[in-house]
Amino acid sequence: MLLHTTVPLSRAWNSWSDRPAEMVFLPLGVRVTPVLYSSRSRTTSEIAPRRDPVRLGRHNIDGSHIDLETELSGTTIGFSTTKPDPFTVCGRWETLKTGEWGLRFWVTLAISVEGGETVTFDADKGVALVKVGTRFVAIATADAPVQVTGHETIAALRADFETNGYFHLATRSDAAPVLALRFNLEMMRQGAYCAAVADSAALATANAIAGLAAKRAADLPPAHLSAYEGALDAVRDVVAWNTVWDETNARPYTAVTRIWNLGKFAVWYNDQTFAALLAGVFDADLARENMAVALAGATPQGNIACIVTSNDAWVDRSQPPHGALVAWQLYQRSGESSILRASYQALARNNRWWRTHRDPDSAGLVSCGTSDVGEGLYKGTAFAARNETGMDNSATHDEAVYQPETRSLSTFDVGLNCALALDAEMLARMASVLGHNEDATEFAAAAERIRALISQELWDDERKIFANRQRKGGFVRSLSPTSFYPLLCGAATTGQAEHLLRHLGDESTFAGPFGLPNATLDDPAFADNVYWRGRIWPNVNYMVWLGLRRYGFFEQASALARHSYDLFMKSWRGGRIAAENYNAVTGEAMDQGDTDPFYIWAALLPMMAVGEICDFDPWRGWSINNSGDDVSLGPILTPAGAAMVTIRDGLLTLALDGKDFLRTRLRGRLSDIVIEKGSVSLTLLPEAAGEGAIELPSIPVSALVASRLGEAELAATDSPTGGIRFEFATQASATRLSVHFSNKSVESSGIHPLTS
Repeated sequence: MLLHTTVPLSRAWNSWSDRPAEMVFLPLGVRVTPVLYSSRSRTTSEIAPRRDPVRLGRHNIDGSHIDLETELSGTTIGFSTTKPDPFTVCGRWETLKTGEWGLRFWVTLAISVEGGETVTFDADKGVALVKVGTRFVAIATADAPVQVTGHETIAALRADFETNGYFHLATRSDAAPVLALRFNLEMMRQGAYCAAVADSAALATANAIAGLAAKRAADLPPAHLSAYEGALDAVRDVVAWNTVWDETNARPYTAVTRIWNLGKFAVWYNDQTFAALLAGVFDADLARENMAVALAGATPQGNIACIVTSNDAWVDRSQPPHGALVAWQLYQRSGESSILRASYQALARNNRWWRTHRDPDSAGLVSCGTSDVGEGLYKGTAFAARNETGMDNSATHDEAVYQPETRSLSTFDVGLNCALALDAEMLARMASVLGHNEDATEFAAAAERIRALISQELWDDERKIFANRQRKGGFVRSLSPTSFYPLLCGAATTGQAEHLLRHLGDESTFAGPFGLPNATLDDPAFADNVYWRGRIWPNVNYMVWLGLRRYGFFEQASALARHSYDLFMKSWRGGRIAAENYNAVTGEAMDQGDTDPFYIWAALLPMMAVGEICDFDPWRGWSINNSGDDVSLGPILTPAGAAMVTIRDGLLTLALDGKDFLRTRLRGRLSDIVIEKGSVSLTLLPEAAGEGAIELPSIPVSALVASRLGEAELAATDSPTGGIRFEFATQASATRLSVHFSNKSVESSGIHPLTS
């Protein structure tokens, strides 16, 4: 019987549970769970990060390569798994450090099934076997276990060790719901196993034994070298490790963190959309799954719930509406309008809800609130209303008063209103793609109205900065990086934007040693260093970075990306910590207890570094930057296939699905890249005027139909290295290059056929 058939086969074997060393074949519910026992402390470990020291290592999204390290009573063990094929997983362990005599430290592989089926052990073959429905799973080990014991549960196995030690024979068994294959580090400092799924016992056994004998899979190659080294690897690992199985709702999702104990599942709307954004760099299916989880919180009233967990649902409030931004970016990256179609209705209803339910004075701007629906914790309080900004204890709320008669705070929140304007702008784009023309007009007009009001009403002309404001009064004193969000939504005038850049570089307010603190350096709240009072938050940095790029402030955006990358790597390189937030003075992640050490949106910090090389900009589309610095980046998901970007000695090469597609030494940005069947187009934004050239190795000159640079025809020649070459004089301004060709001629050339 197949239990969970909605997960793609490529991800069926994976680290789905809250025990990261445990491999689960999700369609059958079969689990291989390492359990450690130390005689020195008479304690066991299931290798669960909430309780045990675990250093989460590399992790491919599909689980094809996973590694981690863990420690118990001074002994450190490394675990790794690879997948020769979708139905087979091979695992290894290695002793890295001993804290006691190896005879007294045990590594046990506990084999069990979600449905409670009996696992048997064949001593002659040295194989554990279980039948689930009509299928069989066999587990073979490189060395014969020292002892095989049987238990009802993994908890019972642990209790057996902790009560009786390892010198105990009473639980020996060759058949049980949990079959424990026991090894000690004196006899097996290293060990290996292979689990194989097949439709007969003999075939499963043969495949498991063959998997052990097979050559070990090649090590996982780095995804990102040289400039911003390791950034893409970090994004991948944070996404993959936090992707787990939600047993309550029978769905995969990328959790805010696999470490934080918030019930059987927990979904914050904003956090979940960021999880979708990050997953979309690698896997469109996982991105869709995460968007579906985020939007599952849509309520009959129209809003998307702030948080839904196995214990509570905050349907009386929402979070800043960033969902349309993420949906649009996923569409750009995948080229699949189905992502827009699946998200559109819930996102459109949510935007309209904000404009009708959170504007008590009909001013055109919104305030945070808490509606009289549901039974969520804190409902009807100022704290519940503050939850709608996502910045719960920010000093920007200190002067806000909760008004029971309107069920809202007394202030207009600049970050929230900018999010609403941007959401409407992105919904207008989505509606246009989907053919909802009346909606597109509605949302475009709403975005323009809100932008104008932000520029007029939330600009503090005395301080020359955007700030929260009392609905019927003046501006609040405290500021946060949301003061820069008018760049994100396009509300800032040219003059206002210039003032914002001055604030960004002001060492007395926002220009701290590690970037943007969430209370200015001169605010008394900065010294609190608690959550949103003074610390640096990855999601906020990412939004400000996007806004700077929208206005063409690439130098300042690059500086913020560099600060963010350095901040992240300070804790990641040694400790593999991806923190929820960071100390703005020291850059430390775990200097106080209100920070989760492996939070999903921490990956937005290295994501900015990736975006400095290759990004899907909401306004400029697919963009690649040739800074001249050496780099190797990829593969990443694009509409044209899996992309690799390399720069060597100034030569930028874009490869698609393993074959070179574009080469250039042109310094600067290529943006709005569109690669379709029969055409290639992109916008050139070089660093300076001069001579330039672009080569398309996949397209022979004989296939060329037409080519233009701006309004002028552009001649082509044969490239010395194959394909077609264009040479031209560059301008220090944006110019569109368009190339049309016969795809049939490309296919007949045998170079590299392009598909739509």
